[in-house]
Amino acid sequence: MLLATNISKAYSDRTLFSGLTLNIGTGDRIALVGPNGSGKTTLMDILAGETASDSGSLTRQRNLTIGYLKQETAAFGGKSLLQEVLDAGVEARTIAADITATQEALAAEADPGVQDELLHRLGRLDAALEAAGVDDRDYEAKAILSGLAFKQSDFSRSISEFSGGWAMRAALARLLFRQPDLLLLDEPTNHLDLEANLWFEKYLSSFWGGVLITSHDRAFLNQVATRVLAIETDGVALHKGNYDDYLEARERYLEVLRSTAARQEREMQRQMRFVERFRAKATKATQAQSRLKQLEKIQPIELPRATRKVSYSFPAPPRSGAEVITLSNVSKRYGDNVVYRGVNLTLSRGDRVALVGPNGAGKTTMLKILAGVLDFDDGERSLGHNVVPAYYAQHVLDLLNPANTIIEELRQAAPAESEQNLRTTLGGFLFTGDDVLKPISVLSGGEKARVALAKLLLQPSNLLLMDEPTNHLDIVSREILADALGDYHGTLCLITHDRTLIRQVANKIVEIVDGRPSVYSGDYDSYLHIKETEPHRNGSKPSIKETSVHATQAGTRRRSGRPLTDTELQRRALNRELRKLHLRIDEVTADLAEKEAQIAELEAMFASPEQFGDASQIADSAEQYRLLKEEEHSCWEEWERLSLEAESIDDQISGIEEPAAAGRA
Repeated sequence: MLLATNISKAYSDRTLFSGLTLNIGTGDRIALVGPNGSGKTTLMDILAGETASDSGSLTRQRNLTIGYLKQETAAFGGKSLLQEVLDAGVEARTIAADITATQEALAAEADPGVQDELLHRLGRLDAALEAAGVDDRDYEAKAILSGLAFKQSDFSRSISEFSGGWAMRAALARLLFRQPDLLLLDEPTNHLDLEANLWFEKYLSSFWGGVLITSHDRAFLNQVATRVLAIETDGVALHKGNYDDYLEARERYLEVLRSTAARQEREMQRQMRFVERFRAKATKATQAQSRLKQLEKIQPIELPRATRKVSYSFPAPPRSGAEVITLSNVSKRYGDNVVYRGVNLTLSRGDRVALVGPNGAGKTTMLKILAGVLDFDDGERSLGHNVVPAYYAQHVLDLLNPANTIIEELRQAAPAESEQNLRTTLGGFLFTGDDVLKPISVLSGGEKARVALAKLLLQPSNLLLMDEPTNHLDIVSREILADALGDYHGTLCLITHDRTLIRQVANKIVEIVDGRPSVYSGDYDSYLHIKETEPHRNGSKPSIKETSVHATQAGTRRRSGRPLTDTELQRRALNRELRKLHLRIDEVTADLAEKEAQIAELEAMFASPEQFGDASQIADSAEQYRLLKEEEHSCWEEWERLSLEAESIDDQISGIEEPAAAGRA
């Protein structure tokens, strides 16, 4: 559908990416990953035609429709939520306008011949309108809105009444209802809760067209992606599989690169020793000079710079009593809306609780009551012995003083800490040197989140309550936050839509539905298993799978059933062969890395002969070394042969796709 060839983009003296080639076809679901600032949004702008690349070309299928969801709030016309979504159906709206115009022309026409032509035209337009699914439009729009956690009572509300996060959901619903050929989605999961995330996964998994998506939600990318386009520090790479597959392939590549670089370094040192030893001898001078020239021609292998990561851990908290916090018969209402009535809940020392439930169930209200920052109408909240709570809220970024520098913000939170300790803490959050003197006002959302977490770190607590702590953090920072929370020795209660974080830290799930908390002991997967095996109660909410069916049918039914062409069959066969080759290449690469590690171990032993017990052990090790070197050589030959075969098939696939793309353009 869309082919980008040798795309490059730079700002000033900083190159974001170069030589980027990407083909997005029907059914592709590509995850675009890379550190913050690597150029992911810029690439999407280029593919959407909103930004020009510095070089390269874009080839689009004729009449290709692109739906682009940006991170900033979308513009709306002030209509009701449902009408804003319905108005996105361009095809049906255009046909309906043609029908109205034709009916008006028919009413004003007196010529019987022209009337017949207009009547025939009306018949064709009515058939086209039926083919466009107009009878199902309301149902499909409501199914999408429901999947994204809007209530039926929201459908008639003006779009202007919704907050920024809900407006972004409305923009996503409008985009999905349009059913474009290609979806470009920049962080669509930022404003989705867990339920909406699960529904959205199902929708994208059955979406007929192409998808390019960025997200900081690792579990989401693992469920949705079939390929990963990674903008890395050492270039751009395209990997088959989901995000975890990409990480594994990346690590294997780095292992081989490290081994190859080490072997090259050893060989260069050996050659230099020869040169230094014999360059002064007349009989060997020519050979020495020849080897020196060969060394000068060698291009050293450069290992990619490791991405800087957030690194921190929570301080050891004071020990609390066995019962950390208890809610007894707590009730909370907002006007006539009763959120909780007579709720009882106890968190014990060592509990690591994830609050889950549909949007609007009252999770944030519950967390605020536990944190003591929200009054309730009836009941009692009791803290246990020696409990020191700390609260990280979604709005905590807004509580940072924009006039403060970063280090001033921390100094206000911990006035007794030394300047060196404050700088050390900030260094763990990637603020080094003069960075700590930056004012809060110029920081990005992710940088502000890191400052807020640093403040939390300097205030030891044994009851930590966190509301969406992963917002604004990239995948690497989320993973390290999960590691830090995994090492936290206090009691934890959090709300997050990041399932990877829940899986890593939670040992108890509290599900809140209709103002009633239900406690599930065990991890998140145990909770999901229990929920899947629970029988549906009468009137209960349909499953994620059920609610997604109707919304996804619109994206598949008008495009299913077409037989594959010879070209498509040929391309599929080549892709199957290419997958087999890549699997074998991965196996050979892993085998090669293992052999090189064994060779390096033996070489280290040979450098210290005292490690050997006797001469026979040295002889056995020497024979093992010889066999390993032969096997290493065979691996490299096979790897080179397979790589050439894969490159040849890649060329064949490109030869098929490029003329087809040019023909559609």
